[in-house]
Amino acid sequence: MNYGTITKISGPLVVASGMKDTNMFDVVKVSELNLIGEVIEMHGDDASIQVYEETSGLRQGEKVVSTGEPLSVELGPGLIGGIFDGIQRPLREIVKVCGTNLPRGIEVPSLDREKQWVFEPAVAVGERVFGGDVIGTVQETEVVSHKIMLPPDKGGIVKEITGGTCTVDDVVAIVLDEKGQEHGIGIMQKWPVRKGRPYSKKLSPKEPLITGQRVIDSLFPIAKGGVAAIPGPFGSGKTVTQHQIAKWADADIVVYIGCGERGNEMTDVLNEFPELIDPRTGKSLMERTVLIANTSDMPVAAREASIYTGITIAEYFRDMGYNVALMADSTSRWAEALREMSGRLEEMPGEEGYPAYLGSRLAQFYERAGRVESVGKTPREGTLSVIGAVSPAGGDISEPVSQATLRIVKVFWGLDSALAYKRHFPAINWLTSYSLYTNSLSDWFENNVSDEWNSLRETVMRLLSEESELEEMVKLVGIDALSPVDRLKIEAARSVREDFLHQAAFHEVDTYTSSHKQYLMMKLVCEYYEKSLEALEKGADILFVSSLKVREKIGRFKYVKEEEMQNEFDAVLSLLAEELGTEEKKED
Repeated sequence: MNYGTITKISGPLVVASGMKDTNMFDVVKVSELNLIGEVIEMHGDDASIQVYEETSGLRQGEKVVSTGEPLSVELGPGLIGGIFDGIQRPLREIVKVCGTNLPRGIEVPSLDREKQWVFEPAVAVGERVFGGDVIGTVQETEVVSHKIMLPPDKGGIVKEITGGTCTVDDVVAIVLDEKGQEHGIGIMQKWPVRKGRPYSKKLSPKEPLITGQRVIDSLFPIAKGGVAAIPGPFGSGKTVTQHQIAKWADADIVVYIGCGERGNEMTDVLNEFPELIDPRTGKSLMERTVLIANTSDMPVAAREASIYTGITIAEYFRDMGYNVALMADSTSRWAEALREMSGRLEEMPGEEGYPAYLGSRLAQFYERAGRVESVGKTPREGTLSVIGAVSPAGGDISEPVSQATLRIVKVFWGLDSALAYKRHFPAINWLTSYSLYTNSLSDWFENNVSDEWNSLRETVMRLLSEESELEEMVKLVGIDALSPVDRLKIEAARSVREDFLHQAAFHEVDTYTSSHKQYLMMKLVCEYYEKSLEALEKGADILFVSSLKVREKIGRFKYVKEEEMQNEFDAVLSLLAEELGTEEKKED
């Protein structure tokens, strides 16, 4: 072990001399308290260390010991349903040991060393295996089969493999490599958090991540393996939107990182998720969720580690062949931690004091998302989708973190405080948001939902865009000066906003909307617009068209249950035809 002594203390930054044999990013133990730190800069034999715990009370001359290993996470059964801090310490276990106050220097294994798991082998003695191959499975929860993979740097002939009950420390297989050396393989492996897990091939995203949120799925979809940003001012609904996506997204595994946000937001997650039933599995949402809780009152340096801890865990499940969704709330707090450490290191500041390498660090994080084929003899296809919240000061997205993020991500869900104050949820502004996956996902929607999907989406977007232009005119000359056709566009756009885009997050039915129901809802609004347009051309009055009884039925359709929606859809179309006095062909 390499020993050094403290020469300087500046908040979470500690400088130690006598560390010339230490490597960059090695984990060190600081002082007799064994505070966990990480080497982030070397000058001769002086090491600059960011300490992931409170440094008050440290003194010059105290001992610093290098472990000789980079900051790593433990990957194995026991992750699902777990609640960890930014450096993967299990908070539930710590509470059992020392209560609700987190003491400094406490060491508790990330994964339970005593819990018994049932390991079922998937390979036989004498079989050749390669790094990344699945050698067996453990049923971690009722909905997650945990695939035990060979570490990427191991491979050879299986000499021994044993099924049955075991702990994460037990050896379940022995593999002989090409040199004849034996390697004991357990059901747990370690991986450095700053190093992305390897894959054989990166593929283009081809399937949408269905979230059940209409404004996202219909207008600004994200692909499985895609990256999205949710910037918005305080109180505009970033966290609630991320909670909704975490609850209902079409993902096998969800990793939720609370990075520097308020503790009560993580409390909401901990209280809600165990009680909520996953519509895909019928089980508790916690049976497919991993939580990283690094709230604003925790040491600032640990925010940086929490982002990497979360995405390494997510990559591990991606390599099993699962679709993983990662929520980072928020990357702005992580960037603030970078800024604080950069300032204490006396680096040359960039824009608004952020370090010059802010953009590259963000890119390194988001580039770990994607749809990939795993390494190994029989590659598995998995996806990792990353959705990061950005909290710009004053809601100004021209600030560096927002701009650096927008240069990387392909989906921008811009939250609008004006919409939020109007109680419009999700408060995603349809005029400023965009998705670069729309064209690549259009075939999927046409083949799996309806061949009318793309034309309906274009009609809805056109109505919203034209409404914005007409509103400017209304402010100048009043609505009575508009032509009947333009007034109908405003009415139809209002129906899009209030009846389709507005969604009640806490309503039993409206909280989640399937793709087929979204199609039916868009179809109803567009049918109302097109049939009313025909009626106006035949001489109908705009006041009559805008006050049809069927409009209330269209507005209430969002609260219709899935099993009743087709019958209700047919009834609403019939009422529309009846009121306008035109014949209407019923759609299947």
